Amino acid sequence: MSTILSLRRALGEAVDQLPSLAGTAAFTAKEREVEDLERTIGELERAEQRAAKLARPIGGGDLDVSEINPSQRTISQIRAMDPRPGKLKGFDDYLGLARKGLDFTPRAASQYRSFGEQLQSIFKHYASKGSETDPRLVRAPTGAGEVDPTGGGFLVQIDFAAAIFMLAHDMGEILSRVSKLPISANANGIKIPGVDETSRATGSRWGGVSSNWVGEGTSVTPSKPKFRTIEFDLKKLMSVMYTTDELLQDSTALTSIASQAFSEEVMFMTEDAIFEGAGAGMPLGIMKSPSLITVPKQNGQAAQTVVKENIDNMWSRCWARSMKNAVWFINQDTLPQLMAMNQSVGTGGQVVYLPPGGLSATPYSTLYGREVVWTEYNATLGTTGDILLADLSQYMLVDKNGVQAATSMHVAFLTDEMVFRITYRVDGKPMWSVPLTPFKGTNTKSPFVALATR
Repeated sequence: MSTILSLRRALGEAVDQLPSLAGTAAFTAKEREVEDLERTIGELERAEQRAAKLARPIGGGDLDVSEINPSQRTISQIRAMDPRPGKLKGFDDYLGLARKGLDFTPRAASQYRSFGEQLQSIFKHYASKGSETDPRLVRAPTGAGEVDPTGGGFLVQIDFAAAIFMLAHDMGEILSRVSKLPISANANGIKIPGVDETSRATGSRWGGVSSNWVGEGTSVTPSKPKFRTIEFDLKKLMSVMYTTDELLQDSTALTSIASQAFSEEVMFMTEDAIFEGAGAGMPLGIMKSPSLITVPKQNGQAAQTVVKENIDNMWSRCWARSMKNAVWFINQDTLPQLMAMNQSVGTGGQVVYLPPGGLSATPYSTLYGREVVWTEYNATLGTTGDILLADLSQYMLVDKNGVQAATSMHVAFLTDEMVFRITYRVDGKPMWSVPLTPFKGTNTKSPFVALATR
């Protein structure tokens, strides 16, 4: 356990002892101990904040995972250690993988064997107003007292945290496709360089690199690439779960329900933000990004319809390099329209949309050979965004991952009611600032293309 976490635990224990010492000589000594701990913690926190200014991605690019300190492994690195790819089914499977990747074996005296057992301990702490605090609980960092419902609480044990996030990322059709960049525990954001390229015209590629065919002894105009800064500032996603007295008595059932519920909620809210987050207090979503291309409807097209030309025009606006990775994200309300689409060929024709197991004889629905994913995040039929063509490798998600997730993921009670809270620190945005003007032609291209309102 790190020094600062040990001090926070000691501070919590000292504060809990103060009420029982009121009116005695020992109260002054205990109060002085609290002040000393607060001062030391404050100094360490300021040191961490200075270190955070040097924020950089954690993990080593091509470094062998086995060579990385287990406590520093990211979710992606742990996931890559799965000896049975695609075989993980439930929380217990993910927990086993997390413990293997973190080289973590819970010791009965100092760690919890199940997530439900830890939640029970947290409940007892708050129900007893701090008089029954399990020594295995570790207080989370907070800038305010526990009366502040947005701060404080206790850290989720690192193996439980890793398992919850791995399960959330694997369940999500969007989270499993975006690019991910974990950052260090001390950082609350990161700045990374991006090529400032908005046009493929000569002299604009890579933001300003140009080439010339020249004869011998002929000089050329110097050029250089242009970069922009892409800044990520971690946002806070808070998920809550109310529970009953009966469920609190059964740690096995509590583990099963809480782990699945929190994983699914983290997945849903993060994916919805990736899709259409406003960027203020949450990630910037694709639908709100300046890099999104919105393809207009056909002249005379009826409301709430989808025609072949809509799909053709969207595909033509997709950046060529993204075509091999792009996926169609579509609201299920559009299915009858897709099923009715066809292309005339002489006196016959062919279908445009290929349903799974039907004419395509593949396990996925496809358009232009690219997978169709049905989501709840797309707008309903006839509204902008009911169909989105996106290459999610061009979307960057930044979070405190791996063990570092535990430093920003904690559980607490909002009130005296029986409710648990999980906090997740994350940010994300498209890596493109605007659509790209091609070398020849006037129609801009982008990895993100949506169909306009009809």
